[in-house]
Amino acid sequence: MASGSADKFLENFRASLKLTPDLRPQTEDVTRTMGKSFQDFGLKRELLMGIYQKGFNSPSPVQELSIPLVLAGHDLLARSKNGTGKTAAYLIPAIHKIDTAKKVLQVIVLVPARELAMQTSSIAKELGLHMGLQVVVCTGGTKLHEDILRFQQTVHLAVCTPGRILDLCERQLVDTKACHTVVLDEADKLLSDDFSVSIEQLLRVIPKSRQILLFSATFPASVQTFRDKFMKNCKDINLMDQLTLKGVTQFYAFVEEKQKVHCLNTIFARLTINQCIIFCNSVSRVELLAQKISQAGYSCMYIHSKMEQPLRNSVFHDFRAGNSRILVCSDLFNRGIDIPAVNVVVNFDFPSTAETYLHRIGRSGRFGHLGLAINLITGKDTDEFQRIERELGVTIGPIPAQVDPSLYVFSPSADAEGTD
Repeated sequence: MASGSADKFLENFRASLKLTPDLRPQTEDVTRTMGKSFQDFGLKRELLMGIYQKGFNSPSPVQELSIPLVLAGHDLLARSKNGTGKTAAYLIPAIHKIDTAKKVLQVIVLVPARELAMQTSSIAKELGLHMGLQVVVCTGGTKLHEDILRFQQTVHLAVCTPGRILDLCERQLVDTKACHTVVLDEADKLLSDDFSVSIEQLLRVIPKSRQILLFSATFPASVQTFRDKFMKNCKDINLMDQLTLKGVTQFYAFVEEKQKVHCLNTIFARLTINQCIIFCNSVSRVELLAQKISQAGYSCMYIHSKMEQPLRNSVFHDFRAGNSRILVCSDLFNRGIDIPAVNVVVNFDFPSTAETYLHRIGRSGRFGHLGLAINLITGKDTDEFQRIERELGVTIGPIPAQVDPSLYVFSPSADAEGTD
């Protein structure tokens, strides 16, 4: 199809979608671009149809920089803040390079948790809808024979946790000879002691000509070690001019431990909450707090790693669908999970590392929108709180009696420049 007629086709296709535009204002985390469009990258028309049907109108900075480098065949190490479009930054070029006429596995995306795998696979399916792309999720916590059956069918792209896909490969139940792209999403976590051995073993059964893409918001020394060992033609992208999202306003409330639940009730009463995620530091505290919130008359769900997988799946889908305004969780839920309606995050228990803090508060303010992070601080948290302020280069102020709604609540009457 000629370029002019292709442009006209896509223009008509986009018009036919009649998507409701997102009028929320956005920060420069996602608007500070060079002005490119997705069509500028020479992507397949069917992929562009999926991109526009997904509601992606123009690339974010990390997408604008990553897509051409991946298409050119480079290994890539990309740092970008939570909620700035990293998933599409690797999925779009990886899917473009898939030949769906070949009924073989061509792309493996590795993630650290099942919930993130489910979300990523859903996005991949939507982007590849018009290409006939076949996507599977392959994670622990499910029956092995179900994965075996899935891989007996055509699979072009697999979103996996490292242990399960390695198990299948070692049993010679998955053919990786045609796999040309391996993605490590949340690479800092995947290259930690929990997963690094499985990652290296998996790379041994994938062709050495593979392309490796690392994406995350934080990159510890383990990532540099992996880069030097496995990535020979690597380009770097670093969009971390500051570590925290510009759209997330952070406050603290200094309380005694026994006052935390009362403080939480005050927060619920005084804030305009679309959806709220509350983080605790242990499984037992997650369940106990969720029980107390429910007893206070609020719609509340909880999720943690010790729950049976079907129940975890149910909670994840129900909260994502808006069936509850409040979710109490452990750090199972602090990475990559994208629920646009979440505008408030509460650290009921303060985290011990700056990395965990960044990932938690990044559940609000997604894709340049506005959000609020509130930290309940006790005397024993003071040293860690001050250390994390120093490490992140931020000053977190006390929560005022009245929080300005313009900091975290979108008003349709507000200026709607810079729409997504």
